[in-house]
Amino acid sequence: MQILGWIVFGAFIGWLASMIMGRRGSGCMVNIALGLGGAVVGGAVFSLLGPGFDYDQHNFLVSTIVALIGAVIVLAIGNAVMRR
Repeated sequence: MQILGWIVFGAFIGWLASMIMGRRGSGCMVNIALGLGGAVVGGAVFSLLGPGFDYDQHNFLVSTIVALIGAVIVLAIGNAVMRR
């Protein structure tokens, strides 16, 4: 059941990041991958910025913001690579 929650969370974060970056029509699977990848990247970035960052220590809102920032970073890098 947790996997279903991660899929829904990833889809929401991916969709939100796509809206922020002005990119539409990516599809559900791309949004899920973007959201889950963004959560990993965001967690890695925040752990580098502050020692001891752990998702388990924070509430849902902080985890959502971290994942959203990571997804925007992933989407910005993807956009830069695709333009070349």
